[in-house]
Amino acid sequence: MKSIIVNAYGGPEVMKLENVEKPTPKSNELLIKIEATSVTAATTMMRTGTPYFGRLFLGLTKPKVKTPGTDLAGTVEAVGADVKDFKVGDKVMAATDLKCGAYAEYICIGEDELIIHQPENITANEATGIIDGGVTALAFFTDQVTIEPGQKVLINGASGSIGTAAIQLAKEFGAEVTAVCSGKNAELVKELGANQVFDYTKNELEKSGQTFDIIFDTVGKLSFRKSKKYLTAKGAFLTPVLEMGALMTMLFINPFSKKKLKFAATGMRKQDLRMRDLLKIRDLLATNKLKTVIDKVYSLEEMQEAHKYVDSGRKRGNVIIKVA
Repeated sequence: MKSIIVNAYGGPEVMKLENVEKPTPKSNELLIKIEATSVTAATTMMRTGTPYFGRLFLGLTKPKVKTPGTDLAGTVEAVGADVKDFKVGDKVMAATDLKCGAYAEYICIGEDELIIHQPENITANEATGIIDGGVTALAFFTDQVTIEPGQKVLINGASGSIGTAAIQLAKEFGAEVTAVCSGKNAELVKELGANQVFDYTKNELEKSGQTFDIIFDTVGKLSFRKSKKYLTAKGAFLTPVLEMGALMTMLFINPFSKKKLKFAATGMRKQDLRMRDLLKIRDLLATNKLKTVIDKVYSLEEMQEAHKYVDSGRKRGNVIIKVA
C-alpha cells in the first residue's frame, strides 16, 4: 500500500510517499481503507517537531511514528475476531492522536479507540475535516468554560479549522459571536453564524471598544496581557497554543486575577472525554447543525503541496487529502 513516511523533522519535503506492507488487524482491531484524511496546524507542528517540548511525546531527535496523520474517514475492510460493534462495509471516522498513521491507504485501529460510525448525510471529506477543529473547540466550550445563552464570545482566527467550528458551536450554545478574520473571509464567517465581524488587518477590534465574556484565540496570535482590556470583569481567554508567556501567566497571575487565561491540550485528554466530544460532533453533523468548511482537496501524492499551503497560513477551514 502507499503511505507517507517521515524520518526527520523539517519542512514538507521530509514527507515521502512509499510502498509499505498492508497491515493485518489483530483480534480487537478493524482494518480501514482510508478515503480521506486532513492537514491541520497540529499535523504541521508535529512534522516540524515544534514547540520543542512536544518532542518529549513525538521523539527527541526524529519522529517515533513514521507515518503522520491523526484524523481519517474510511470504510471497514476487515475486522478481528473479537470486534463486536463494527462490520465490513461500515463507514467510520476516527482520531489516532499521537499514534498517527492516517497518511496512508490503510490503517488498523482498535475497536476501543477513538472510532465511531460516520453519519450517513456527510462525505468522508466532511467527516475527517471536522474532527480536529470540532473536537478542539467543543472541548474548550465544555471543559474550560460554560457558555451561557446571550454571552458575548469573540473568536480570533475565525476562518480557520478550529475557528469555523467554534463559531457554529458557540451559536449552538446560544452565544452572541464576534468573529475576527481578514475582510475576504467576512462573508464565510457570517454564513456560519457570526453576529459581527472584525477585520484584523484594519485593527477593528481595538477601535470597537467592546468587551467579551469569552475570547477564544484559536490561532495563538493574541496575548492575554494585551487582550485583558477586551474581557469583562470575570472573562476568560482561551488558547490551544501554550507559549512561555502563557505558562507564566497561568502559574503566577491567574490565581490572583478574576480574568482567567485557560489552555488545554485537547488531544491529550482522557479518552472518555475525547469520545464524548467526538460523539457530540457526530450528532451535530447528523442533524445538520454543524458543517465542515473545506478549502482545498489534494491527493496523497500531493501531500507536500498540501502542507506547504497550510504552512502559508492562508487556508480557510480545512485542507483535505483524498486518499481513495
